[in-house]
Amino acid sequence: MSDEQAELLRAIHDAHGPALYRYAVRLTRDPVLAQDVVQESMLRAWKRPAILEQSDDEARAWLFTVVRNLVIDDRRSARHNHEFATDVVPEAASRGTDHDATDAILDKWLLSDALLSLSLEHRTAIVRSYYLGESAGEIAEAEDVPVGTVRSRIHYALRALRLALQERGVAE
Repeated sequence: MSDEQAELLRAIHDAHGPALYRYAVRLTRDPVLAQDVVQESMLRAWKRPAILEQSDDEARAWLFTVVRNLVIDDRRSARHNHEFATDVVPEAASRGTDHDATDAILDKWLLSDALLSLSLEHRTAIVRSYYLGESAGEIAEAEDVPVGTVRSRIHYALRALRLALQERGVAE
């Protein structure tokens, strides 16, 4: 951008900036957003040097149109539709309390879903060993299989469980 164009942009900003800001505030009811909109309109004018060389009235009309379109685009954006301002910040969820058991419920659901993906023998070995606290000998006696088979089932069941949890995006 030449010095002449920079001077034209400064002159346009000085002449129309306050009016553009008032217009943007009226449209947005947000002074910070209005400043951003005016700045963006000036940036667009800078990117189009032909606008700077138009008459004062034509440049002003173009800038007001840009401000209006920027506000409309913002209102249609996903950010505007999904964000809202609040003066009250919600309290952070405290871990380990009964107030928010959502994480624990989700963990149980994910684990039970992953366990269901295992074979019956592997699932039985994991549940009896880790949930019921039975030893490999007790499980072997109840299932009528050798102790080595139970240990092997537990080993491979844990590997399969880890893989199932990785597929669900829970474990690394």
